[in-house]
This record gives sequence, structure tokens and C-alpha cells, in this order.
Amino acid sequence: MEALARTVRTAARALGNAGLVHAYGHCSARIDAETFLVCPSRPMAHIRTNEPCAVVPVIGPLPEGVLGEVRLHQQIYASRPEARGAVRFMGPNTMALAALGRVPRIRHGFGTYFAPGVGLWDDVQLVRDDAKAAGVIAAMGTGSGVMMRGNGAVVAGTSIEDATVLAWYLEDMCRVELAALATGLAENSPVIGPDEAAQRATRAGGIFERMWDFLTAGDPEAGHSKGS
Repeated sequence: MEALARTVRTAARALGNAGLVHAYGHCSARIDAETFLVCPSRPMAHIRTNEPCAVVPVIGPLPEGVLGEVRLHQQIYASRPEARGAVRFMGPNTMALAALGRVPRIRHGFGTYFAPGVGLWDDVQLVRDDAKAAGVIAAMGTGSGVMMRGNGAVVAGTSIEDATVLAWYLEDMCRVELAALATGLAENSPVIGPDEAAQRATRAGGIFERMWDFLTAGDPEAGHSKGS
């Protein structure tokens, strides 16, 4: 359990240091079918080494002191048996595009990991009840991410490391989309189709491991992979 908590804290600080979260945001990792660990309820870049994470039930009331939007994590773990990590984040490009009520199209390599596409929850209200949380995760569809209008995004991964990398990828996907929109050429520019996306979205060559190492470099609790 402590090894998993260490990884959750490392992910939290990485997301904070990358500018994907600030005073708000949270990340979690599944323990088993019934429970998961969520990072401490405070600014993620400021989480201390060895600071306790909270154990949260997949189904049931949130423990005292756990943030209300952690219901989003509950819904991910309840509806996706393969999910073992989740991140709620507010990267600047993600926030800007979500405020426009738009999601990024698959235009570059990082975007292919979100095929068939990023979902959109078209509601600006905070997600602090089970019904809204279920609606957000349903809007994710079969992809790995969903954006909330004017309110950031949530991603789900096969591990907390995977989800952290996906958060960075979605932020970059939004950066590319905003740049494309700024040119005025977005509607007539190429996008990556399903077959091409499936081929491009490889995990070979340590792609996710290398980004995880980049994001967590220098963290006091990080254990880095050796070369790939």
C-alpha cells in the first residue's frame, strides 16, 4: 500500500510541477475492486513525502476530508474494471478549449491515445453529486478522456503513471487545437482517422515510461525506469 501511495504522491507533484493543476485537482490509483487511493486534499505540487493518501470506496460515501469531485474517480473505477488510475486536472489549454465548449480533434500523435475521441460534458457546474459524476464519466464514452465545459478534464488510465501521462497528452492535444483554430484553417486541416490512430497509438519503445520519467525527474519519491 505504501508503494502505491508513494506513486500517487509522485504523480500529484508531477502534475503540479507541469502546470496541469494548481490549487485544485486530484489523482488516484486503484487498490482493488472495492477501494482506491486518492492524493491528499490540497495543492498537489505542495504534497509532502510520506503524507498519507486517503482510502476511498469505489461505491459509497466519500470519507471525511475527501474532495467532492473525487466522485468522478469512483465512477471511473465502478464503470471501468480495467482502469487503475485517474486524474482530474485543469491545464491552461484544456481550460481554454473547454470554455469554448469544444474538444480537440485528433491532429497529432499524442491525440491518437484518445481515439475514438475526447468526450464533452456540457455543464459548467461543479461535479459534487453522484448523478453529475456518473454523467461526466458516461460522456467519456469508450475513450480515455472527457472535458467539462469551462471546468477542465478527467482522464482514466491502466495505472496512475498512465493517467498522468495521458493528462499531459490531452493538454498538448488542446494546445495544438487552439493553435489550429488561431490560424483559421482548423476546419479544412487534416485529422487522423480511426485506422491510422490505432496504428500510431503504440506503447512500444517505452513511450509512456519515458514521459513518466520526464515528468517525475528529481522527485524525492520517484523510482525511475532504466532506459527504454
